[in-house]
Amino acid sequence: MITEIDKIAWIHIAEGRILGVRSIGKDIYYLPGGKREPGESDIDTLVREIKEELSVRIKPETAVHAGSFRAGAHGKSEGVRVTMSCYTAEYEGELSPASEIDELAWLTYKDRERVSEVCQMIFDHLHELKKLAD
Repeated sequence: MITEIDKIAWIHIAEGRILGVRSIGKDIYYLPGGKREPGESDIDTLVREIKEELSVRIKPETAVHAGSFRAGAHGKSEGVRVTMSCYTAEYEGELSPASEIDELAWLTYKDRERVSEVCQMIFDHLHELKKLAD
């Protein structure tokens, strides 16, 4: 039986580096974002999760869908898959780790092995588009 995890993620790239986050007690980086709550739209989830994790406000009117990616869920049993719908968006405020986030990192394509499987797919996609630096 396959279980699907529905997640929303923020792609924030500056100077060829992508913003990654690492949760407390974890050794792998993810894109900031998280799971949808009942009744939430993608944008509602994006705004809530990024505020919770990074202490900034996403400007919902600037959000643009950047693709959806599916892979095995990191740290879960076989048959558990994650679908990550990714958005770019402008924000206001100062990026600061909050909630379960222990660390922010600016990652390049060289950091591909330090991220989850679905994030590796996203890194590959962004690298092909020449948006993510080597």
